[in-house]
Amino acid sequence: MAESGTPELSVVVPALNEAAGIAAALAPLQEWRERGAEVLVVDGGSDDGTLEAAAPWADRVLEGPQGRARQMNAGAAEATGRVLLFLHADTRPPEDGDRLLLAGLARNGRSWGRFDVRLSGAGRHPLLRVVGSLMNARSRLTGIATGDQGLFVERDAFEAEGGFPEQPLMEDIALSAALKACCGRPLCLRAPIRTSSRRWEDNGVLRTILLMWGLRLRYWLGADPAVLAARYKQG
Repeated sequence: MAESGTPELSVVVPALNEAAGIAAALAPLQEWRERGAEVLVVDGGSDDGTLEAAAPWADRVLEGPQGRARQMNAGAAEATGRVLLFLHADTRPPEDGDRLLLAGLARNGRSWGRFDVRLSGAGRHPLLRVVGSLMNARSRLTGIATGDQGLFVERDAFEAEGGFPEQPLMEDIALSAALKACCGRPLCLRAPIRTSSRRWEDNGVLRTILLMWGLRLRYWLGADPAVLAARYKQG
């Protein structure tokens, strides 16, 4: 907790129909709250009781416009921390991730960063371990982070860049590129954040790799994010 009484860190979790798993997602953040972090859940119109399930585990549960970028921006607008961490509802951060990111930003003089990612099914599917390693290596090479890696950023830098562009896909890539241009390369923490590999396993690992590579290439070539989002939903 900062000397002013405001939190150093605010964690923003966008959610949509996550009632079955939201408590498990927020449980690891309870020690962070004890250390002064603020946790906000931004619901995008759930009809399964997500709001009620999340309430005991968060400082605030907000109702926002549907769309992950819109929800994260709405949470950031209500957050009071100096640093913002955007955490997907199907990710689990390192136990001491709050300390690591705050100390890392201060030590390295960076304004933003991300964790390494580990896919949850890596123990069952060795190829998923390779996928995670490639994601982390690519991020270090390009200086671009994805939402699955737990993107964190100082509030001043986030607001200066206008937050997440309110597009239906690749909002994390777009913000990363803007932050890299204005603030330099990200702090890349090697402590792993674990994210669900359900989509990879359900749709096939190789098929999903090719899909994601193709979507990203088309995005960099100027494709409409709405068109890419529709293709992503098809799997």
